[in-house]
Amino acid sequence: MNADLRDLYSWVQAARERVFAWAESLPAEIYTQERPDFAYGSLRNVQAHIADCYFAWIGVRGLGLPLGSERLDTSAAIDVAAMRRVYNEVDGVLEQAFTQFTQPDGFLDVQFHDEALRVTQRWLVMHPITHEFHHKGQMLTMGRILGWPYPPGPDTDLGLPTESGIG
Repeated sequence: MNADLRDLYSWVQAARERVFAWAESLPAEIYTQERPDFAYGSLRNVQAHIADCYFAWIGVRGLGLPLGSERLDTSAAIDVAAMRRVYNEVDGVLEQAFTQFTQPDGFLDVQFHDEALRVTQRWLVMHPITHEFHHKGQMLTMGRILGWPYPPGPDTDLGLPTESGIG
């Protein structure tokens, strides 16, 4: 796969680390607090949904990995440390894609519900990344509403190249 996508993903990981560090600073009951007015119900559940997107699009549709469970069992991810382990698995799927996706702009058909979508391997990597950033914004808004805003300092945009070992 194109080295640029691997570099981009390392910046995503650095940004994700900032969100994990913030989540670790929250009381455990805030991280898992269920609210019907929040997307996916809680901060933890949003992170699980993001991981599911990586697994489904890159793992299952792109790499042909077995589906396993349709959705991540959030009861098993009881805290931030457990969610970090889930994202270690996400990182493993991405590493596999970076190794196996050899034609990033070649078209392939993937099944999505009842239709076939014509996408590229590059798109399969970029889709969950943009999806993660969309939901990260929701998480930070949810944190503010719960009384635990993201602190001043480094924002949650892409990590700097120096944070990810590049440059």
